[in-house]
Amino acid sequence: MSDGHVPVNFSDPRNYSKVLKSDVKEALFPDDPFRQFRHPSKLQQFKNGLSYFIPMVEWFPNYTLSLFKFDLLSGITIASLAIPQGISYAKLGNIPPIVGLYSSFIPPLVYAIFGSSKNLAVGTLAACSLLIAQTIEEKVPLEQNPTLFLNLVFTTAFITGVFQAALGILRLGLLVDFLSHSTITGFKFGTSTIIILQQMKGFLGYVHFTSKTDVVSVIGAIIRNWKEWRWESTVLGLVFLAFLQAAHYVRQKKPNLFWVSAIAPIITVLVGCAIAYFAKGERHGIAIVGHLQKGLNPISIHNLNFDPKYLPATLRAGIITGIIALTEGIAVGRTFAILKNQQIDGNKEMIAYGFMNIIGSFFSCYLTTGPFSKTAVNFNAGCKTQMSNVVQAICLMLTLLFLAPIFSYTPLVSLSAIITSAMMGLLRYEEVHHLFKVDKGDFIIFLAAFFGVIFVSMDYGLMMSVGLAVVRALLYVARPTSCKLGAIPNSNLHRDVEQYPDTVTIPGIMVIQMGSPIYFATCTYLRERILRFIREEQEVTAGNDIEHVILDLSGVTAIDMSGIGALEELLKSLQVNSVKITLVNPRIDIMEKMQRSKFIDKIGKESVFLSVEEAIESCQFSLSTSKSKSNDEHSNPNTV
Repeated sequence: MSDGHVPVNFSDPRNYSKVLKSDVKEALFPDDPFRQFRHPSKLQQFKNGLSYFIPMVEWFPNYTLSLFKFDLLSGITIASLAIPQGISYAKLGNIPPIVGLYSSFIPPLVYAIFGSSKNLAVGTLAACSLLIAQTIEEKVPLEQNPTLFLNLVFTTAFITGVFQAALGILRLGLLVDFLSHSTITGFKFGTSTIIILQQMKGFLGYVHFTSKTDVVSVIGAIIRNWKEWRWESTVLGLVFLAFLQAAHYVRQKKPNLFWVSAIAPIITVLVGCAIAYFAKGERHGIAIVGHLQKGLNPISIHNLNFDPKYLPATLRAGIITGIIALTEGIAVGRTFAILKNQQIDGNKEMIAYGFMNIIGSFFSCYLTTGPFSKTAVNFNAGCKTQMSNVVQAICLMLTLLFLAPIFSYTPLVSLSAIITSAMMGLLRYEEVHHLFKVDKGDFIIFLAAFFGVIFVSMDYGLMMSVGLAVVRALLYVARPTSCKLGAIPNSNLHRDVEQYPDTVTIPGIMVIQMGSPIYFATCTYLRERILRFIREEQEVTAGNDIEHVILDLSGVTAIDMSGIGALEELLKSLQVNSVKITLVNPRIDIMEKMQRSKFIDKIGKESVFLSVEEAIESCQFSLSTSKSKSNDEHSNPNTV
């Protein structure tokens, strides 16, 4: 190497325990959660650790009345939304409506203690409500044993909580990343579609309907039971839906009037109750919710059912809905945290969701998370801390103690209108167009989730989409990108010759950039790809053979024995044709394994460089030297 060049570090490889410790730390603790315990004071270490595991310890001591004013307003606002949504989504999942109200009392209190998001509003999810009902009804039909059905719903919430908390404690949140944006979008569109179709029972005033969720069964039920249609219910439902959509339109046009959309559902419920009570709606085919008993959540821990006969159904429902709830809650929390320049810990959020579902299952609650609609209302209402969830819980407590019987007159058609309006708000067609325009592969994954959900079932639709996404990811893994580099004129930069056609290449030297790990799944392909690069170059520039292949390893993050074996095979193949291999900037892990396997000795330490420029400079010198020797031999035939 010429003067001024920084030498490559060929120090002895680190021991395995040190490497393993570093890898485990990066995999499970990228945010370095143990920094709280590095304070010199033991007392401060304890306080930091307590605030890490219980975020309320950190923010509550500094809580002020001025903050409470904002949280009080936002808490009352989301409580007004929680009441109709709780009743609606519970009915959607064939769960007693009162359980929907219970689920907005205990879980928000738990989240206020363990949750790290200042903006998240706790509530139930429509898709999860329907999915739980669909999965459990396959094993225990609601009509045959409603008590067992409800107990299995509580058991599902408990299993969901254990699963979510375990993911957070073990810091395995990366599993949620397998649900891609296109999968979530397709699932959201599919579930919204079938949920809207399911509401035809309420809009049409039907008494009999199907419990299945696929679109064929739902449309079939609408056609079969047409004689049960009541026009009064349809008219009332359309009026309510028009009112809710108008309120939603007002919020879109004037964001400052967010409260109009927030209170519209509770107004719909109260007006519906008045109509049903004074106009004797039941006589005109307008069904109502029915009796809602006053009182706080009864204990349900003794109702949890782990009978092996039913456990597969509750496990399936708990894990699938747990993943969906985590994905929605964490995504929503991060979205609104960014708007306030705040940070939330995904693993701590998983633990918080887990605890609130575990504790909720002990007090007659079913699955809860952080839904987008309630969180958006909470954010727009000006919430400052998790105290808004406490206010919501207190409002629900007062409702359960004193106002629950009033909501027993709620018409089912008003709940159908509320659910339909909420689902229509999730159908953002610009997202689908954006997927189609940007990435056709993502669009196909979206279609798999969408059609799987509406024609088969929600869980199978989700699995179909995830499976297709995993296959696509495996193709990315097995066929990684690599490219040939050339020099950008008048600069020291080397870039992809296909992307930058004006780049300049040096005859006899080929620079190839590797952009992925070299291991058993990729090594054969990468070796063949490099050889094909060389063949193609020699075919284009006939008579100008490649003498040096420079491999830029800056983007290679890992290598295994299969990868090293492939490089050795490549070295042998090239040496037959007198082609030399030069390496550029291998990372420390790569360098250590190459040293241990003696691969560095085979190519020579002088063939490893820190930059592409230094490698090209050395190869050019080698080329000029070999040409000089060749010219001398031709001019003096007697030279040995």
